[in-house]
Amino acid sequence: MNSPILQLLVLAGIAIFLILRLRSVLGTREGFEKPQVQAPAQSRRSTPEFDVIEGGPDPDVTDYVDADSDAATALTAMKSADRTFNVREFLRGARGAYEMILTGFEKGDLAEIKPFLSDDVYEAFAGVVEAREANGLSVDFTFVGISETTLVDATFDDVTKEAEISVRFIAETTSAVYDKGGDLIEGSPTDVKKQRDVWTFGRTMGTGDPNWFLVATGE
Repeated sequence: MNSPILQLLVLAGIAIFLILRLRSVLGTREGFEKPQVQAPAQSRRSTPEFDVIEGGPDPDVTDYVDADSDAATALTAMKSADRTFNVREFLRGARGAYEMILTGFEKGDLAEIKPFLSDDVYEAFAGVVEAREANGLSVDFTFVGISETTLVDATFDDVTKEAEISVRFIAETTSAVYDKGGDLIEGSPTDVKKQRDVWTFGRTMGTGDPNWFLVATGE
């Protein structure tokens, strides 16, 4: 075999070896692949839980209401009016407020919960408690737990900055009502029942006061 042919075979072998080595390192690609482009740092804001592209849907809102709903518009406006407002944290606080207020009302301990009630709600609660006492009734109430917390509506007034958020709670409780002689006249101290409520909490955003007040109750 003459030397030119031998050299050609050697070069071909080296070329094949190099191609195989490159394929093993880079992998194989079929078709056209778009280059990956990293978004500029200033166009994104990050949290430990998610990345949000500025101007896009806010998961803190869309996790709880439809993105194109009036409630979503209201919640977004609340967040613009008060940068410390967070829907997830609000709902977490609402759960605690529901348990505290409901327990205080059922047991007649209104002094403890008065700072968290609007004047109208406080007067309504006080009227029920006073009627109970006038009739010699007492309530044995136990809050067992909450099985559901759902944000059902939200409104925001751009002029007054007044915000309202309605939340549906489904809770498990026990409740027994006794007359002045100690006889059971309603409910049971042991049977757990489901209780459904829709409570509306209100607050003026951007005032520096982070507290929400119970402004309406319903089912």
